[in-house]
Amino acid sequence: MKIVQDAKRAWKWFSVQAMVLATALLGAWEIMPDDLKAGIPSKYVTGAAMALLVLGVAGRLVKQGKP
Repeated sequence: MKIVQDAKRAWKWFSVQAMVLATALLGAWEIMPDDLKAGIPSKYVTGAAMALLVLGVAGRLVKQGKP
């Protein structure tokens, strides 16, 4: 296994940004107090995280410009 050539620029890739957002969303959900969680259906949080992860995969497959 080898690291990609332009790994230093990974933070600029849409795929990485989408997966970081999904992680942040799920992390925020876990630390959120239960009384606040009660106002937001968990299926929305799960759906948003899944959508971000799918977009991350799609972003990795699409050419995003020259490095």
